[in-house]
Amino acid sequence: MTSLRNNKINRRRLLGLAAVALAAPSVVRAEVIRRNISSFRVHEWQDHFDTLGKGIIISDTETRALQHWTADGSMRIYPTSVPLTAELTKRGYTEVVEKRKNPSWAPTPSMRERNPEWPARVEGGDPANPLGTRALYLSWQYYRIHGTQDTRKIGRRSSNGCIGLFNEQVEELYERVPVGTQVKLI
Repeated sequence: MTSLRNNKINRRRLLGLAAVALAAPSVVRAEVIRRNISSFRVHEWQDHFDTLGKGIIISDTETRALQHWTADGSMRIYPTSVPLTAELTKRGYTEVVEKRKNPSWAPTPSMRERNPEWPARVEGGDPANPLGTRALYLSWQYYRIHGTQDTRKIGRRSSNGCIGLFNEQVEELYERVPVGTQVKLI
């Protein structure tokens, strides 16, 4: 009788564990969906600029998303990587002053100070180039919106000050953005 009772308890435990195991993926999936939905806060360009002009980019470092409006008002949103710390980036208004395909990269003086082992320069097209396949240069020295070869960085605090996008998305953005596009980092 004791072994029969233990079997019933074991079967109950087994059924309970099976129910938890079946329910767990949906609980995890619901949590992931909730986080993803809440991470993309859409901004209205009118809350930040008076006119669309040549276009507008708003990059939100908290939600790690970049929104771009063309001059005709069409909008796209992209996930981004953002600076490791608040001290590594600027916030405020700037603009796109230059665009480069396959840009070369050189670490800033402060990056060289923190990481003296880094190379002095990486040529465009090199898979080790942290700027990826395209870069939008901002009016602030050393600050860029650029691609990345390291897709693990997107959605994370991982940069030394720049805003990073998947290469295929920065290529799309590059084609949509003229020099003179207004930019705000918040």
